[in-house]
Amino acid sequence: MNVDSPTTKPDNASPAPSPDSAAPSGPGKPRRGRPKGSTARTTRVVELTLTVSGTADGDWQADLKQGTKWLARALPVTAADVSRAAAELHAELSGPIEEIIGAARAQRAARVAELEAQLEQAKKALAELED
Repeated sequence: MNVDSPTTKPDNASPAPSPDSAAPSGPGKPRRGRPKGSTARTTRVVELTLTVSGTADGDWQADLKQGTKWLARALPVTAADVSRAAAELHAELSGPIEEIIGAARAQRAARVAELEAQLEQAKKALAELED
C-alpha cells in the first residue's frame, strides 16, 4: 500500500461531517427553528368580542362572541352597568362612554320635562271639564 498517494486515506480517518450535523457556521448565525428540548411554552390567546350597544332611549344590550360562536346575544344591561364596566376596564373607555350616556340622559330628561308639561295641560283640561 502506498502511503504517499493522495487518493488513499489512512484507516483511522473519520468521514467528513454532514451539513446537518455540523455546528452553526459562525457565532452570529443562530440555527433556524426552535431549539430541541426548549422549555418555552407558546401562549394560548383567547379572543372574545364583547359588543355593547344602546339606543337613544337608553336601552342597552350586550353580545358576546368567541371566534364565530355566539356565547350570549341581546342581553339587556343598564346604562349604569355599562358605565361601571367601562370604568373598570380602562379610563380611555369610560370617558367616551360617559359622554354618550350623559347625552342620552340629557335627552331623556328633556323628554320627561316635555311629558310633564303635557300632563299639566291634561290635568288643567280635566279640571275645567269637572267645573
